[in-house]
Amino acid sequence: MELLKAENIKKVAVVGAGLMGSQIAEVLSRIGKYRVSVTDVSDEFINKGLASIQQRLDQFFVAKGKMTPEEKKEITGRIEGTTDLTKAVSDADFVIEAVTESMAIKKDVFRKLDADAPPQAILASNTSWLNITEMASVTKRPDKVAGMHFFNPVAVMKLVEVVKGANTSDNTVEVTYALARILEKEPVVCRDVSFGFLANRAYVAMTSEAVQMVWERVASPEDIDKALKLGYNLPVGPLELSDRIGAWAIRAASEEDRIKELGSEKGQLHPLIRLMVRAGYTGGPGKKGIYDFWKEVLSKW
Repeated sequence: MELLKAENIKKVAVVGAGLMGSQIAEVLSRIGKYRVSVTDVSDEFINKGLASIQQRLDQFFVAKGKMTPEEKKEITGRIEGTTDLTKAVSDADFVIEAVTESMAIKKDVFRKLDADAPPQAILASNTSWLNITEMASVTKRPDKVAGMHFFNPVAVMKLVEVVKGANTSDNTVEVTYALARILEKEPVVCRDVSFGFLANRAYVAMTSEAVQMVWERVASPEDIDKALKLGYNLPVGPLELSDRIGAWAIRAASEEDRIKELGSEKGQLHPLIRLMVRAGYTGGPGKKGIYDFWKEVLSKW
């Protein structure tokens, strides 16, 4: 079988039309080299994802004179939305999975991708920290499975982590790396033995220490974030960011996956995060997080 080359990629399929999937599809289409397909489980999710692309292009490009309405139409015209996974990936050269951060769900998706995508197609995951080797194990092409971790917002953030599983071939890493460069990103390569890969591993460590300081009542979340922002020139503190994106719920969900596998509740989740999530303080748009939990519960407990 002839090895895939980055310059020969004609179509890229994105699985998942949510926050990250829709942004990845947008960046792929803006390059102008690819046909892009976005697939999800319902028309509602597809339509919401495509609408978010239109909104971002209007708000950040057309309204600021960085793009003409005609150019926007060309970009959106290269993106096809469908609920038919087989149709989306059957003629794809490269597939990027961007579904929920659950190993069980991702494994199910990769089984389907392996069955439906062409045998030479590379299957990549946008996971933030889940193990690539484990995902690849459910396919008959583990050499063609890699991580391709974009950062939010995808159009702005330059970093892409290319993650090499135990069986990922050098060719797969090279093609994934080259695709990231074509998308005008700055890729780095790491092995999937590092939980959280590179950026998230270091950032989660900082966030965990910040959580521990809240747990010890060293200071309020606001003051801890303020110290980190001013001390290290961060645009936003790790606790505030976690509140915004709903990271507490994501980390708790990852813990639940581990509990099911281990058969016990002896995981690695900080007790404060477990306590917050069980009390409904998950973070995310319109939801309460650690700032609220401090004011309403922990400071009085």
